Parts: sequence; structure tokens; C-alpha cells
Amino acid sequence: MNNYFRKRWQRWVNRRIPRSDVQLLNQKTIFILPTGPGVVFGFLLLIMLITGINYQNSLIYLITFLLGAILVGAMHQTHRNLSGLELTLVQPGEGGAGEEILFRFRATAGRDDAIAVVLSCEESSLPSAHIPAGQARDLVLPVPSAHRGYLRPDRIRIETRFPFGLLKAWSWVRPSAAGIVFPRPLPAPDVVSLVQDGDESSNALSVEGNDHADLRPWREGDLSQRVMWKRFARNGQMVVADWEGEAGSPHWLDFAAFPGADNELRLSYLTSLALERDRAGARFGLNLPGQVIEPDSGPAHTLRCLRALALWGEEKPRDAVAEPHGTRVRGSDRAPNRPKGVGV
Repeated sequence: MNNYFRKRWQRWVNRRIPRSDVQLLNQKTIFILPTGPGVVFGFLLLIMLITGINYQNSLIYLITFLLGAILVGAMHQTHRNLSGLELTLVQPGEGGAGEEILFRFRATAGRDDAIAVVLSCEESSLPSAHIPAGQARDLVLPVPSAHRGYLRPDRIRIETRFPFGLLKAWSWVRPSAAGIVFPRPLPAPDVVSLVQDGDESSNALSVEGNDHADLRPWREGDLSQRVMWKRFARNGQMVVADWEGEAGSPHWLDFAAFPGADNELRLSYLTSLALERDRAGARFGLNLPGQVIEPDSGPAHTLRCLRALALWGEEKPRDAVAEPHGTRVRGSDRAPNRPKGVGV
């Protein structure tokens, strides 16, 4: 039953506050209720009023009505702190999976000061901020992420309890733009790219059938398909075959170079390799199913590749569907040939 009413409440709020990167807080979108101390304060006022009526004591009447007037004044002031405040999403963040993605908002106060306003999302919140009337202030909110893909918070809460903490006024901002979460980097095994320079079609070249190979001890991260299991069965030595011959260009990071690994693991390997090449200042290209980024170097090129890895196989979130941690369903294994030209 509680779940039913919660869903009804969420649908009502979503209709009342549609998705937008600019939210103006007004009478329609601001909610106000007493806090815990406010409920106790109101209960004590009721007891004082009953006591004053019972004993016909003018002093109790005076104190009761004076404190009641203070409560009413606090209610108006708490509401005015948010009334006319405009919150704009300036820049959705980018970062790695598992990190806090920074979303930059700009809060512009209306005719009244916005005093002690707090911006929060899930378990993340900012210290209270004071925005003078007619002025603007940038607020950077860290939003937790779980896995790669688009990150669009369902709701950003803005709240104030000024002046006495007896009442709280709050509203939500439901951003339309989404941040980007890069795959979590994992150390990649030693592999050979199957893409040669100038091969725009990115056809894979078979290296498994080559008779020439170098043997080396097994290292953590090596694929099981490259272990010489017959040799291991004979003498207990676990060695790995490094095939020679028709190898691709060392400038390419190739999605197809990790046979046997699932799609998400391949993307994590490629992310780690891209970061390594960026730190070394080396040229590299990225070959994904349906998308090829030519070899280049520099921070801008690395960022473009990371975005391509983050958004491979992802669909941009729609207004009707909001995933709190991105768009990828955990455990999914999309086919490599599904995405066609993912934009970055």
C-alpha cells in the first residue's frame, strides 16, 4: 500500500514539475511543511492555548499568540527564501564509473534573498548557501554514479529551513540534460590489434592460425584462450603464446582484440589502454563496432575516445524513463554489431 501511494505521489510530482534544465521556483512548485521541532512547537502552542482557556489567564494568552505570530512569520520567511529563485543546469558532469560526477548549477535569486538553501541528490549534498537578491551563484553538486552510460538524476532537491528550523520549504529540479560516465578502467592483457593502418573497414585479421609464436610465463589478466594448456598438462608450466606474423598497427585500440571477453570487460580494457596512451603522449585510434576514431593524440582526442566508450550501445534517456545511475542495465551483454555511429 505504501508503495502504491509513493508511486502516485511521484507521478503527481512529475506532472507538476516536468523535466527542464531551467527551473523557476514559484507557488506551484514550492512545498512547505513543519519539521520535527516545528511539530513539537505547534503541539506546545496547542497545550498553552488549552491551558489559557482553562484558567482564563491573560498572560498565557499573550505568550501563546505571540509565539503563534512568530510561527506564522517564520512560515512566510521560509517560503520567501525559495520564491522567485531560478536554478539552471549549466554543465552536466563527466567522469569514471563509481566516482561522483560534478553537475554545475547556477542559482539566481529573485526579489528576495535566498537564505540557507541546500542542494542535494540522494546521499550527496552541499553546504547551505546564501544568494543575495538579484544575484547569481554557481553550485557544483557531486552526483554518485554506478556504471558507464548516461547519468541523469531523477530529481535534484533544493531546500531551506531558515529562519528557525521550525518549517522546511523545498522543491525539485528534474534536469533534461545528462552527464556521461566513462567505463571503469581495468588492466588490459597483452593483445595485438587486428586493425592495420589505412584499413577503414576494420576487418579482423586472423592471427590464431599462425605457426610462429613466442612463449612467455602467464601473467594476471592474460586470456585463458592463449594459455598453452597441453604444455601445462605435461609439465605444470603455465605459459602464454604471443603470436607473430600478421599483426595490426600498434596505433589502434581494437574492440575485437579481446576474444572471449564480454562487451563491458572489453570497454574497461580499452578505457585503461586509452588512459595509458594519453599519459604517455602516444598516438592511438579507437576501433569500435559501428564507429572508428582515427589515430591522434592529446587530451581532446582522449576525451572523445572516452565518450565513445561510455556511450557505445547506449540510448539517450527519454523523459518518460529515468535511470538514476545511467542507462545500461547491469549484466546486459549487447551484441557488438548493434550500435551504428554512436555520437560523441
